[in-house]
Amino acid sequence: MAVAINIDGLTKRFGTTVAVDNVSLAIEPGELFFLLGPSGCGKTTLLRSVAGFVVPDLGRIRLGGDDITDQPAHLRDTGMVFQNYALWPHLTVAQNVAFGLEMRRLARDDIRRRVDAALATVLMPDHGTRRPNQLSGGQQQRVALARALVVEPRCLLLDEPLSNLDAKLRLDMRGEIRRICKSAGLTSIYVTHDQKEALSIADRIAIMRDGRIVQMGTPLEVYRRPVSSFVASFIGEANFLDGTVRHTEGDETQVETPVGTWVSRGATPARPGTAVKLCIRPEALHFDAPPSGATPNLFAGQLRDTIYLGELAQHRFCLSGSDAAATTATVEFKACELNPRQIARDAPAAAQAWVAPEDVVVLTE
Repeated sequence: MAVAINIDGLTKRFGTTVAVDNVSLAIEPGELFFLLGPSGCGKTTLLRSVAGFVVPDLGRIRLGGDDITDQPAHLRDTGMVFQNYALWPHLTVAQNVAFGLEMRRLARDDIRRRVDAALATVLMPDHGTRRPNQLSGGQQQRVALARALVVEPRCLLLDEPLSNLDAKLRLDMRGEIRRICKSAGLTSIYVTHDQKEALSIADRIAIMRDGRIVQMGTPLEVYRRPVSSFVASFIGEANFLDGTVRHTEGDETQVETPVGTWVSRGATPARPGTAVKLCIRPEALHFDAPPSGATPNLFAGQLRDTIYLGELAQHRFCLSGSDAAATTATVEFKACELNPRQIARDAPAAAQAWVAPEDVVVLTE
């Protein structure tokens, strides 16, 4: 049965370095929850605290209502999948998977039955007699997953499990990990620095920086509504434009910038006169005909340096304008265009682009 994981005020220091700084979060039963952030942000320390490999200085960890903060790692009923697989090279696949069950002194028939079931879950039912050096990287990762699943843990912990695989195998294994976690009904915490990995399979994501969680939400929420320029630039690509809030009415905000007035639609805390940054994703710029009627965020500019990939073009889109002091300003945007109709490689091409107000995010930090 899936269980919740609750972390309350967790803090861990290594000397003068605060690796995890007063972190609290609640993970729902059966949820595939990602900890995402740059190297050194504290995500692995937080995961290892849940596993029992790191003892926190402050705070509590609860698994299914049970306080496990002071429990030894081997009594926590968690399954761990490591970055380097950690398979015994002298044991067969089946023996590697059975290792944890043998430590628990289960009956031989029970061990065989559960090993067979775990290998079937990871789609490797006929590989039990092979050695790890006879397997591909993706197959070794499946064995590591089977070994974690076979002990029927209350939660699954994954520490950058795909980082040692090549690009194609990473893509293949993303969906497999989600399928396995969901079919087993496991509450899972997954650590990665790869934003595509997190966006593609997470139920929710917590983005960490300097030991703290700076934003938490579904992949769609975090990508479309980042709370800061750090989150926006870390999760995908983003264009930023400095401006000042000129007017707000309801959920609509007008922002004055060196290249014209932009309209954003959506909740924003900024008041008139506030200096802000606008975040516009590259795919939010449209080069087709704008909607009929008055179209906000419609600008004339130039396409430059197109990278044409057939179904997709990556442009530099340049806008020019002037500020209150009559100083000319030029702003360059990265733009991605699906099914492109024009390209600009050797010379700039005049173009018109528009952005839906819902795709203009106002950031105050």
